[in-house]
Amino acid sequence: MNAALVIIFLAAALALVLGVLARYGKEMTLEQWTVGGRGFGGLFVFLLTAGEIYTTFTFLGASGFAYGKGAAAYYILGYGALAYVLSYWLLPPIWRYARSERLISQPHFFSRKYDSPLLGVLVAAVGVAALIPYLVLQFKGLGIIVSVASYGAISPDTAIWIGAAIITIYVMTSGVHGSAWNSTVKDSLILVVVVFLGIYFPFHYYGGYAEMFRAIEQAKPGFAALKPAGDGGILWFQSTVLLTALGFYMWPHQFGALMTAKAERTFRRNAIFLPLYQLILLFVFFCGFAAILKVPGLTGPDIDLALFRLSIQSFDPWFVGVIGAAGVLTALVPGSMILIAASTLLANDVFGGLRPDITQATVARTARILVPIIALLAVYFTLQGGQTIVALLLMGYAFVTQLFPGVIGSLMPVNPVTKPGAFAGIIVGVATVVGVTLTHSTIGTLAPFLPSAFNDINVGFVALILNVVVAGLVSMATRSAPTPSVTRA
Repeated sequence: MNAALVIIFLAAALALVLGVLARYGKEMTLEQWTVGGRGFGGLFVFLLTAGEIYTTFTFLGASGFAYGKGAAAYYILGYGALAYVLSYWLLPPIWRYARSERLISQPHFFSRKYDSPLLGVLVAAVGVAALIPYLVLQFKGLGIIVSVASYGAISPDTAIWIGAAIITIYVMTSGVHGSAWNSTVKDSLILVVVVFLGIYFPFHYYGGYAEMFRAIEQAKPGFAALKPAGDGGILWFQSTVLLTALGFYMWPHQFGALMTAKAERTFRRNAIFLPLYQLILLFVFFCGFAAILKVPGLTGPDIDLALFRLSIQSFDPWFVGVIGAAGVLTALVPGSMILIAASTLLANDVFGGLRPDITQATVARTARILVPIIALLAVYFTLQGGQTIVALLLMGYAFVTQLFPGVIGSLMPVNPVTKPGAFAGIIVGVATVVGVTLTHSTIGTLAPFLPSAFNDINVGFVALILNVVVAGLVSMATRSAPTPSVTRA
C-alpha cells in the first residue's frame, strides 16, 4: 500500500467518523435531520452554501475546463460572483418565509406560496431530476481522484462504491449535521491545497504567471481569450453565466442549507465577502493552464485528469495523497447534501404531497430509507460513463433554473405569476431542455431562420426565456384579478 492510498483512506475514515459523531446529543427529527433544527450559525451556513462551490466540479472540472476549453472556463468565476450579489436580496425573504411557515424544502416553499401541493410535487420532480446528475458528478469525480491519486491501486468503480457507502452511512445517521461537521475540514484543506498548487505549478514550470500565459499563447494562439463565436464563444459565455447565476440558489440542497440559519443577518454578511471567496477559483484555473503544455494530449472526459496528472509528475506520493484527500472531501460533503435534499424531496414533497395525511415521523423514516436507494441509482448512472464533469453540472443547472421565475414572482408584493402560469412555465422550460438534450439538437436546427450566432446560446437559457414567456401568457389568461402574494417579501 503506497503512502498516497494511506492518506486518502484516513481522510475517508475521518469523514465517516465525523459524520456519524455529528448526531451526538440530538434527536434526529425530520427538522433536525434536514435543516439542523434551524440553529446553525454564520460559519456553518457559510460553509454549507458558499463552500458548496468547492466540489469535485471545482477541483477537477474547473481545472479540466481551463485545460480543454481555455477562456470559456472563466464563466465559473463570473457566475458565482453574480449569484452572491443576488443573494443579498434573494435569500433573506426566502428564509423569513420558510422560518415562519416551518418549511424544510424547496417544494414546500412552492406549495405554500402558490397554495398547490401538486405544484410542490412538480418542483420536487424537477429537483430530483437535477440532483441525480449533480450526485453523479460527485461520484464520477471521486472515482477519478482516488484511482489517479492512489496510482491505480484502487479502481474508479471500487472508489465510487466505497464513497457511496460512506456518504450513505453518515447521512442516514446524522443528516445535515454530518455534512456541516465535514464541511469545516473540507473547506480548510481544499483552500490550502488549491492556493498552493495554483502558485507552485506556474512558477515551478514556467517561472511565473506571465511567462505561463506567454508560452500558452505561443503554442495555442488565442486559447486564453474568449472566442467571438462558436463553442465557448461570447454568446455562450454570456448566456451560461446568466443561466448559472440565476440558478445558483435554485438547487434544492441550497434551499435546504439556507433554511439551517438561525439569523437573517447571516445572508447579508456573507454576501459582502463571498465574491472575494470566489477569487480562489483563479488558482484552480492556473492549475489547468499549467498542465496544457506539461501534460499534453488529454481529450474528451480525460481533460478532468489534468490537475492530477500534473501533480503525479510533480510531487512525491505522500503529497499526492494529501491532494487526493482534499479531492475526496470535495466529493463526500456536497454528495451528502445532495442525498439529503433528494431523499427529503421524495419523502416530504412527492409522497407527502400525494398523501397529505402522512405523519412527520413517517416522512423522516421514508427519507432515510430512500438515501441508499438514491445513492445506488446515482452509482448506476456513474458507472455507465459519459460526459465531462462540467457537462453534467450544466445539465443540472438547465433544470433548476426553470424554478427561478416562480420564486421571484412569489416574493413580489403582488405575484405576477399564477398557479397555472407557474405550472406551465416550469413544464415548458424543463421539456425544452429534455427535448434538446435527448435529440442532440441545437438552436440552429430548431430555428434555422435565426442568425448563426444564436447557435452558441446555452440551451438552458433559451428554455428559461420560453419559460418566462409561457408563464406570463398563461398567468394573464388565468388571472381575473391581481393575486396577492401569500406574504410580502
